[in-house]
Amino acid sequence: MNNLPILYSFRRCPYAIRARLAISASQEKIIHREIELQKKPASMLRASLKGTVPVLVLPNGIVIDESWDIMLWAVERHDPLGWLTEVKNHWGYTLNIVKINDTKFKNHLDRYKYPNRFIISSSNQDRDAGSVILSKYNQYLSSKDFFAGENFGLLDSAIAPFVRQYANTDRTWFDAQNWTYLKSWLQNFESSDLFSKAMVKHLIWQEDQE
Repeated sequence: MNNLPILYSFRRCPYAIRARLAISASQEKIIHREIELQKKPASMLRASLKGTVPVLVLPNGIVIDESWDIMLWAVERHDPLGWLTEVKNHWGYTLNIVKINDTKFKNHLDRYKYPNRFIISSSNQDRDAGSVILSKYNQYLSSKDFFAGENFGLLDSAIAPFVRQYANTDRTWFDAQNWTYLKSWLQNFESSDLFSKAMVKHLIWQEDQE
């Protein structure tokens, strides 16, 4: 067990979800440490001063604390589903979509979901700005079932947790949008075994536990 990588994670965090999706797809063995965001373990903070999940600590002491990098680490080690091969055929496009998701879309998502944090009276403006990006996703999916390749893969996993969080902010509003292809793609993701495995509940890890 001491020779396994340690993943500090929080179940509902979309960044942590996508890291867990890739690790599950790669079938790499890890030690999972579920944390409380209000009571972050000292060992995690020593490993990464960012203090945000996910954080992956490798047996050699190397720390990977960016979720996209953790995804790449997993599939570079073992890729039984061919996730890395598929995105390498569309590498520039893949990196561009991830960048849009992690900057523009995530910014609007946070303001839409947590308006009180940003002291704004209405989150509709950010909801609508995010919907422009999702409309483009829907248009793309009208001609392809997935974002890269013939199966749900690395790029899909990188953005699906964020689309899901946006949808769940007001599911009634989301379901009323004319996003037939995007909604089908999201429904397939939410009903998949891969998602179920990534969302298994863990007890909160304590510092004195093995």
